Amino acid sequence: MTAASAIRAGDRREAGCGSAFAHSLLLPGVSGRKHSAAAAKRQYIKGSTPALPTTTKYGGRGLGASDAGPAEQKLDREPWLKRIFAGYAFALDYRDRRGHAYALFDQEQTRRVTERQQPGACLQCHASVVPLYRFVGKGDVRKGFEAVSGMLYQQAHDLVDQTGRKLVEHSVACLDCHDPKTMAPRVTRPAFIAGIQAVKARAGIPDYDPNRDARRQEMRAFVCGQCHVEYYFKGPGKVVTYPWASGLRVEEIEQYYHAENFSDWVHAETGDKVLKAQHPEFEVWSQGVHARAGVACADCHMPYERVGAAKVSDHWVRSPLLNVNRACQPCHAVPEEELRARVLTIQDRHYALLERAATATTDMLDAIVAAKKAGATAAGLDRGGAAPEGAMAARLRGRPELDGLPRPAGARAHPGRGDRLRAPGAARRRDGVAEVGGQR
Repeated sequence: MTAASAIRAGDRREAGCGSAFAHSLLLPGVSGRKHSAAAAKRQYIKGSTPALPTTTKYGGRGLGASDAGPAEQKLDREPWLKRIFAGYAFALDYRDRRGHAYALFDQEQTRRVTERQQPGACLQCHASVVPLYRFVGKGDVRKGFEAVSGMLYQQAHDLVDQTGRKLVEHSVACLDCHDPKTMAPRVTRPAFIAGIQAVKARAGIPDYDPNRDARRQEMRAFVCGQCHVEYYFKGPGKVVTYPWASGLRVEEIEQYYHAENFSDWVHAETGDKVLKAQHPEFEVWSQGVHARAGVACADCHMPYERVGAAKVSDHWVRSPLLNVNRACQPCHAVPEEELRARVLTIQDRHYALLERAATATTDMLDAIVAAKKAGATAAGLDRGGAAPEGAMAARLRGRPELDGLPRPAGARAHPGRGDRLRAPGAARRRDGVAEVGGQR
């Protein structure tokens, strides 16, 4: 069965999961055992109505999962973002995430959509779009995906079927990651299918179909990698494309963009072309210690739980820091508070690097703007060369705290290295994606 036919097979018209609840089904993580629809419905409710707090130090802040209104504005909390994104829609509106249940609603409300013209491509990861793609493509999901990508956002958003029913009604739903008949994990996003095929082809694996060829544990990462990735809109048709033809590492993605001569926008202050990395969680995971150890996204963000006699993935997707016992301790035999301290040490270090990079970037913007006001030409700025000490160097000089990043007292220089997992056979493959074991 091909990837496209796997997407079509057994799909219900409803983007929600009501029809899947009408009969007993095989739950993910439980081999060969049937369970009542109530168990699946419980996971649907947990995934779609996350009413409890999900706040951590660096994520889920502001209104979070509240229905009271949009999440907190990052532009107010981090004013330097407005300058870095000057001339781009993210300089208008850039808020904290609120999870899958709000993906479509928040997209409909953001000023990036209401005040800037956007393509239908944006819907790929913010709505349950398989019925839309199938309808527009007259049964061919890939053709429908390409056609919708090139439409105006509102045109695609408001499409109706032959009965007059709207085709875009739901945010991300069960069928986007599960087969409606068996609830087995599956990949539905055409952009991911094309992207992972390019990765595998580069490794000498032709005609790769994740729905046919991926192991079950790999699928527990692939379903997340459908959207939690770097992407761009390619060509006049604005087709959502994952830039993986040269590999998954950052330098390989940069090489791809250079060959494509692609940039996201022209910076309003400098006039330079700029790339914006979106949210490359899948790419970062694929290069990390957890992937090498055979740990998938769902193992930490959707850890297993018991529902009666069933073992299922917890569909309240959230930070492992809020669920250390089930998310971390099955592998790390370390007290909860020590694990939290290790993670926060790493996060503090990365946030300090982020702030340092923001300072350097805004100083660079100041220097370029000042040089242009002084008569420097674009060609002259491109040539670069020796220059007197500028604002950035002056700001860094005399600030020893930027030479060494802060570390809590007693913390190890490399937290977590002492208890890395080494799963048998968890070697890196030629395609750059760490092998993750498990049954098919």
